[in-house]
Amino acid sequence: MIIPLIAIAAVFVLIAIRQVGNVRIPMWVAMSLGAAAVLATGQISIPAAISAINFQVIFLLLGMFLIGEGLRQSNYLVNLFYNSFEGIQSKSTLLLVIIFGAGIISAFIVNDPFVIIATPLIMTVSRKHNIDYKPLLLALAFSVTIGSAMSPIGNPQNILIAASGAISTPLVKFFQYLLIPTLISLYVVYLAIRFFFKGHFSGNVDITEKERIADKELATLCKFSLSVFIVLIAVNVAIELFTHGPGIPLGDIGLVSALPMFILSKRRFELAKGVNWSILIFFASMFILVQSVWSTGFFQSLITQFGLNLSQPGPIFVISLVVSQFISNVPLVALYLPILSSLGAKAISYLALAAASTIAGNLYVLGAASNIIIIDESEKKYGKTITPVEFSKIGIVVTLASALVYYLFIYVL
Repeated sequence: MIIPLIAIAAVFVLIAIRQVGNVRIPMWVAMSLGAAAVLATGQISIPAAISAINFQVIFLLLGMFLIGEGLRQSNYLVNLFYNSFEGIQSKSTLLLVIIFGAGIISAFIVNDPFVIIATPLIMTVSRKHNIDYKPLLLALAFSVTIGSAMSPIGNPQNILIAASGAISTPLVKFFQYLLIPTLISLYVVYLAIRFFFKGHFSGNVDITEKERIADKELATLCKFSLSVFIVLIAVNVAIELFTHGPGIPLGDIGLVSALPMFILSKRRFELAKGVNWSILIFFASMFILVQSVWSTGFFQSLITQFGLNLSQPGPIFVISLVVSQFISNVPLVALYLPILSSLGAKAISYLALAAASTIAGNLYVLGAASNIIIIDESEKKYGKTITPVEFSKIGIVVTLASALVYYLFIYVL
């Protein structure tokens, strides 16, 4: 019983500190070591470990990563931005478009691969239109986190929740409860950026210069895959609305949507190389480790002994906002899901977990992987950065305000 608990505690410590001496420990390496420890010591059998892996989550992430990589390599998304918003004349309008555009897109394309595409776009906008990159990057970070909350496919933790089967009609339920508070919270981001960066968005801007598509053939295949994805999502929504039953598994949707682009593209090996395989390894390892920990019965006995009801709104929001800062939101959700299941929690509790664990990523720069990706991309490719203090100065305000909005809509309104 003690080995899985020691293993997961060690993993959380490594994730929190992320470095031992001069050696940087990526999250996927820490989680893989934890999974290897419980497998090597016989705490979980190989068949049980394979059964513990939720392949629908893996398939959905793989499909979204492939589509995201196609969008990046073809430069299609950047081209679409300049074509769609040509003629914008106000910097404040441009900021609003970036916030709501990034927020809405991140609801349908997992936010981690999306920010890999969006960060170069933001830096291009900053350079071409003489706008400080910091408020634009912060706007991107906050908006992709918040925007992803309203969809079961917007971020890895929501995918985990949707794939758990606890919400019978996840596409409908997520948008029903989380759409409006998400849109309000995105506007909160706009107000916060305008307040903290007074004078930065008072001038005019003229978006007329085009960004060319780098690979027309790949861009065409991206359009086709995105069309397949949109159609399948629409079919799923219709099934959930009219039959109130489960639709097409989300993992199947992600994989089927990406396959045409991957199979028909001449750059399939480049696309495969660009996939964030470390995230997939992280998830597979996490499923194995969490199953091993849950099999010990430690958390079940703790809940019974202290009479804790962790399915209530208060604990869900407080635990998600605080603990996510130390172990990140995905491991938190992976541990919280079986707790909610053992307590017989209703769908609304799972939606609260999705919202709270997601917006927790805006409190501190290490709270969400998308934040790290944005800063890492801007540092490596452009020599620009945002410090943790600069991030949290606005992030605390955005997080507390959006937490209040979500809480009211989920539990009061």
